[in-house]
Amino acid sequence: MIDARVGARKGRFVVLEGIDGAGTTTQAARLVERLRADAGFAVRSTREPSDGPIGSLIRQVLTGRIVAPEGRAPGWATMALLFAADRMDHVESEIEPFLATGGVIISDRYDASSLAYQSVSSGHGGEAAVEWIRSLNQHAMRPDLTIVVDLAPDVAADRRASRGEAAQLYEQNEMQRALAQFYRDLAKHMPKDRIVVVDGQGTVDDVHRRVHEAYLATFTG
Repeated sequence: MIDARVGARKGRFVVLEGIDGAGTTTQAARLVERLRADAGFAVRSTREPSDGPIGSLIRQVLTGRIVAPEGRAPGWATMALLFAADRMDHVESEIEPFLATGGVIISDRYDASSLAYQSVSSGHGGEAAVEWIRSLNQHAMRPDLTIVVDLAPDVAADRRASRGEAAQLYEQNEMQRALAQFYRDLAKHMPKDRIVVVDGQGTVDDVHRRVHEAYLATFTG
């Protein structure tokens, strides 16, 4: 069983979260670059869905490349199970070994995404779905810090549209608005985790500064 205690490892595990278009991928990459330049120790980027076998399957589902014979996507509970399985593989194969060396892992998404996306898409209005999803992930290693990049859903929607790509499974605007509110209330759903919400408005550099300040306040404050 994976040891979920933050204090049981040498390295630091940091997660960036937010709605689609909030800039988590960009900001995770920027934070990795900054820490590699400044910190003097090993830093590694990763993401969920992971690049492992289950994560690769999930990515194909999200982009509509894998559907049921009648054309439907898997339901919210099936997706929650897939994400939980990918997470355990991700932790065991990539995150845990790197942290054991004393390195820093910066992950673009982790289990807060499961709580947000699958509970909102469940249609059951929340707490029962949140509780079940939380139980699926009860043995997942806990992050030292989760940074939520909070961006107005309309701004995020414009960013997604500018990519010129087909919408993925969860990228409907109404769902994204509900997800944005869930993320703002994330500390309520994950009361034992260290969660910092930063303003996602402004330039990439503006947001990076806020993300980096949240990191420094946690680990050097």
